[in-house]
Parts: sequence; structure tokens; C-alpha cells
Amino acid sequence: MSHRTSKFALSFLFLLGLRLGASPSARAQNAPPEQAPVDQVPAQSAPAEDSPSIDAATLFPHSESSRFWLSGQVNFISQWHPAFHSPYTGPNSLSPEAQDASSRVLTLFTGIEASRTTEFLADMQETGGHGIGEALGIAGFTNLDVVRNPTLSKAPYLARLMWHQIIPLSGEKVSAERTPLSLFTQLPARRLEIRFGKFSLVDFFDVNTDGSDSNFQFLNWTLDNNGAYDYAADTRGYTVAAMVEYDDRHWAVRFAEALMPKVANGIHLDADLGRAHSENAEVELRHSFLPRREAVFRFLGYANHANMGAYSVAIADFLAGATPKPDITAHPLQTTTKYGFGVNVEQPLADWFGVFARWGWNEGQHESYAYTEVDETEQVGAGAQGTRWGRKLDRAGLAFVSNGISRDHQQYLALGGVGFILGDGNLNYGRENIVETYYTLHVWRGVFTSLDAQYVANPGYNRDRGPVFVPALRVHLEF
Repeated sequence: MSHRTSKFALSFLFLLGLRLGASPSARAQNAPPEQAPVDQVPAQSAPAEDSPSIDAATLFPHSESSRFWLSGQVNFISQWHPAFHSPYTGPNSLSPEAQDASSRVLTLFTGIEASRTTEFLADMQETGGHGIGEALGIAGFTNLDVVRNPTLSKAPYLARLMWHQIIPLSGEKVSAERTPLSLFTQLPARRLEIRFGKFSLVDFFDVNTDGSDSNFQFLNWTLDNNGAYDYAADTRGYTVAAMVEYDDRHWAVRFAEALMPKVANGIHLDADLGRAHSENAEVELRHSFLPRREAVFRFLGYANHANMGAYSVAIADFLAGATPKPDITAHPLQTTTKYGFGVNVEQPLADWFGVFARWGWNEGQHESYAYTEVDETEQVGAGAQGTRWGRKLDRAGLAFVSNGISRDHQQYLALGGVGFILGDGNLNYGRENIVETYYTLHVWRGVFTSLDAQYVANPGYNRDRGPVFVPALRVHLEF
């Protein structure tokens, strides 16, 4: 099938009665839905067994009872930055000349609920366009939708393909919001959930209600995700993994074993588990410090085992004259370990307003391999829904993130080394500090548009360059 034909086919499927579900965010409508005992839900609030729910947030009405799921979304982002101060550039620098770039992501979600405890999900995607600077030169890059390898094929690809199994551990049921990542509308209050197949780890780990969704919320890589979480993924952000999760009413714990890419930022995963693999664990606690306002705490830990180089070795080889510049890839095939931790907190303050924060750290001795070049990060932010001013589907947010790297990582870049994101040829180190704000306007049914602005101080941790101001326009369609 030709590229043009495959794109037409995907577009046709988007418009072919996408009637069965509301689509999730590009990163995660993965946030666990608020759950309530089924016997406490007013009878009049439940939709009729076969009638579609009335949801102005999508272009088409969607069934809450069909065994089948078909939905879609389109996300267009256009960004620009003016010229900024830059006395020098390197191979991986963001260009100091003014430039603009636009990206798109089209996703088709499908699924079948085989039984009350078993479902199968499959998603197709098509991406295109570019990010400013081809996503180079800023660790907290400004557009989460951008793929960091512009040489990848533009043909549609399989993003997710997973089996999802529920093992009930109690007779009590809770209601659940139906999304493309879980079609069940009722779940046991205590349960095991097993997932196996292809998906993104951040579909389920490090989720945050107000800071995880590049379709409606923030655009920055290190605001929608924990920048220090170098989660196992191919270039597009997906891996093959097995995941088990235990859920109770006020706490949960999840664990996943996943494949790592063969090379840093690589598209091909390494299937040799004896050589490369990743362990990911997260504990989630819920507690009401405020009346009817349940706070969520998530504690994350991970360990990646892959063919990763060490910054100190690359520096020593360069200083000894073994390489013309520090080269993190100049080593024999080996297995090394990179590990890290994260904390993710969210606290609703009202029905329409909440605050959140993240902290992340990794050991910073081995190369950034799968996500971005961040070894330590701190962020704080707030998100609001428009119910307060009579626009219930509008959203707004403001957040600040500060990213840093280890001393070895700093020296490696200062001596002219390059990673898969950064490399100015020199480095006058300073923390990369970013402020982002956005407003998302619900235009009509499933049509949304957003204005976004980001201010990046010390791009690529370099005090000699920047600051960079990046405004953006986003158009999002939900089918």
C-alpha cells in the first residue's frame, strides 16, 4: 500500500462513525478515574443500556454499553521562537535564528470487551511535521508530540496492542470512566490488573491529573512527564512490556518489566532480556487532608539495564587521546544499569482547581538513553477547569520546572560531547528553568483550540545561550 493510500485509509477510518468512546490524551488519560461504589450512584445518572451518552466533548455520541470501541483524535501544534542570544552553537544546539515548526498526531483507538474481565486494545497512529530545531537543544523540549528522529517513516504504525485482564478480589463494585485504555465501566474495588503487549509506560506510571496531557494541558516534555524518568521506550515512546497492578480503594501498587531500545533513542527494541530490560515500580496512596478533596501521592522507582555508556569513561578516553572528542557511544557491547526515583503529588483545592508537583532523580553516571537528558527535576503547577466561569470544558494551567544534570554529564557536554538531545560544543552550566502557561478553549463539540507560551532560561543547561520564548497554537479534535 502506498504512503498516500495508507494516509487516506487512516483518515477515512477516523470519519467512519467513530461513535463508541471518548479518546484519551496523547500521554495519558491514564489518570485513574474517580471511583464510587455502584450502589451509591443515583439511578437517574446511569445512561440507558443502549443509548449513547451525550458528550459535547466529542464530535460524535459514544455508547457506554457496546462491547466494541472505536474513537479517534487529531492534535495539531504550531510553535515559533524569535531570535535569541547565542555566541556559539554545536551539532545539537537549538538554532538561534527565528524559526517555526508544526506537528501533527492522528490516533485511531479500537478495542473489544471480550468479557466483564477481559479486553483487547489496539491503536494506530500517524505522525508528521517537525519540532523547532528538530527537537534538539532543550532538555525540557517544548512539544511532547514531536518524534526526536525526523528520518522515521511517516507511514501509519501500530502504537499500542495489549491484552488487559481483571482478576476480582472482592465482590464490591466501583464505577469507572470508560477510556480507550480501559473499556470497563464497573470494576471490583479490590482487584489485580494484568496488561501485556505494546504500550507506553507513562500510560500508567507517573500519571498526573493536571500535568499529563499534551492534547489539552501542557506541551513541555518535562511538565507532562517526570524528566528524570528515563522510561523504557523506542523513539516514538512505546515498548513491549508485562505489567501487573493491585488496586484497593485508597491505594495501589504497579510493576512492569519492559524492553529497552538497542541504542539510545533507537526505534528497535532489544528482545534479549539477558542483555537489556527495565524494571518499573510505583506505589500510589490516596488520602483526604481536605474535606472531599482526596490528595494523591505516587512514589516511583526504576532500573534500566542496557548497552549504555558512562560519562566518566567517555571523558577519560578523550583526555587520554583515545577519541577526538568525548563519545558516549564509543564502548564495546556491554550491559550497565541506570536507576532513578520520582515523587508525584496532586491535591485538588476545589471542584475546578488543583495543584501538583513532581520531583525526579536518576544516578546521572550513565547516558540518558530513552526519554531526555535530565538527571534531576523539580516542578510545581496548577490546573483549572472552566466550570468556575461557565465554560466547563475549557482548561487552563500554569507551571514551573527546573531541570539539572550530574557533574559528569556537565563535564561531558562542556568538553564537546553530544547526547541524543544536547550538544552545544561547550557549556557554561546553569539549571534549565522553564515556565509554561496555556488556555484551552472548547470551540464546539469535539473541537478545541489552545494558546500556549513557554519561557526557557538556559536552554540545554547553557548560561551562554537564550533565553528562548516559545508561543504555540494547538488545535485538537476528539471523535
